[in-house]
Amino acid sequence: MATIHNSAGADYAFLEGGRAFSSGVVALPGFEIVRVRFARPLPIAEGFDAIAAHLRERHRPLTALCAAELRSPEPVGLAGFGDFNAGWVEVLESWGLFRNGRNPVARSNVCPVHDAPAQPVFHAFSYTVPVGAAQTGLLTTSDHAADAPGPRSFVIAGYAEWEQAAAFPEGIVAYRDTSRAGLARKAAFVLDGLQRNTAALGGDWSMVTAVQVYTAHEIGALVAGQFVPRDLARLGIDWHVCRPPIEGLEFEIDVRCVRRELVID
Repeated sequence: MATIHNSAGADYAFLEGGRAFSSGVVALPGFEIVRVRFARPLPIAEGFDAIAAHLRERHRPLTALCAAELRSPEPVGLAGFGDFNAGWVEVLESWGLFRNGRNPVARSNVCPVHDAPAQPVFHAFSYTVPVGAAQTGLLTTSDHAADAPGPRSFVIAGYAEWEQAAAFPEGIVAYRDTSRAGLARKAAFVLDGLQRNTAALGGDWSMVTAVQVYTAHEIGALVAGQFVPRDLARLGIDWHVCRPPIEGLEFEIDVRCVRRELVID
């Protein structure tokens, strides 16, 4: 079972994932998460520069970065995905984000079917800001108690229809099946995983403020059976006509509970 760790700045906690990204983040008491979308996507290097400038303007350290949303030209194989991740990790390490060799930053990285970028770009990012009197110290059980004050803001990383411990590609749920039934199996698996990760972080699923679905396939037939029972249809489902970043995957979702969102140039 994945474990929870405090970030380097002790302003958010993260659910351990892989070296490339964490499975999700949750603000610690005294902080909240703000999401920022770029009005125009920026190439990765320029995006990092813009994020650093935005954090400086808000008097926040680089370690306040907690989540990223990327767009890539097209899906790649596992080896190609690993090559991209190597450069990504190098920057995050240089920013001082890694703690004990663990990557705290949650991430979604998907490939638009239409108007795909020529190179990987930043679509959006999230970071922490103080709220009231910050409580410092190590993460404890009480930090995630059910009666903790106020809804805790969180971002759950993109989750696709493959458990990374499973064989690839044979372990992909409903592999090569994009029928209505196959997509329903994929959606159920992905949503179950997102709910588990939300609960593991101490987040309140009923407080989700946005759900983003990434697939090239029509999702209308899935709403009643998959999204309504999980109380997500009330939000309006944000469908991005995108493919997951690894060849063979067809369905990815991320969710968040963020009360403050910005759009910047």
